[in-house]
Amino acid sequence: MLIRGAVAVAVGVAAGLLTADWRIGATLGIGTLVAFVVHASRRYSEVPRWRRPNAAQRRTEAQLRLMKRLGYRVLHARGIPGGNGQIDHFVVGRRGAFAIDSESWDKRLPLRNKLEKLYHGKFSKNERIDEALEEARTAQKLISERLGREIDIRASLAIYGPSMPWDSHNLRGVDVITGTKVRKWLRSGKSQNLSEKEIEEIYRAAEEVLPARY
Repeated sequence: MLIRGAVAVAVGVAAGLLTADWRIGATLGIGTLVAFVVHASRRYSEVPRWRRPNAAQRRTEAQLRLMKRLGYRVLHARGIPGGNGQIDHFVVGRRGAFAIDSESWDKRLPLRNKLEKLYHGKFSKNERIDEALEEARTAQKLISERLGREIDIRASLAIYGPSMPWDSHNLRGVDVITGTKVRKWLRSGKSQNLSEKEIEEIYRAAEEVLPARY
């Protein structure tokens, strides 16, 4: 941050000297510093460096960071006990609990739904949908057992890259979402009207039964 601040000052001084107007220099210097801060915030991740998320996961994480201001609780990179599966983002808020996996696919190939099956170009993605659903169901079972009552967890895939004819569409029990619309999807979905106490209980249970991936 000190280096970025020094660069911003240098830009401001240079601009001020070239234009002979300190106000222009100050404006450019501040603008440079703001650009550095915005860039850094977009790259910041709550996931420790030894399990660094991919680009798609970082983009979803940035959207979820804003949702936390609305009372949502979020866990990233949580493992499924007894297997190699991972829930990229576990989210719980007043509208319910969600298991979101983030994927980056080739934008040159269209994404389409054919007879309730998902295809990326000519390639079937049904196996990936089944994996996401199984992860969510396992998490649902474990958290329900920990709390001693049934809860519902919605499985979803946030897809970045290919164009889609929908913002979100449910296929075989999994919500397939345009990656850039995750925040909109969370805010517009069917509400379960969870209380703050219920949100906290589900979050703590998920934290306990879904281990952090290393």
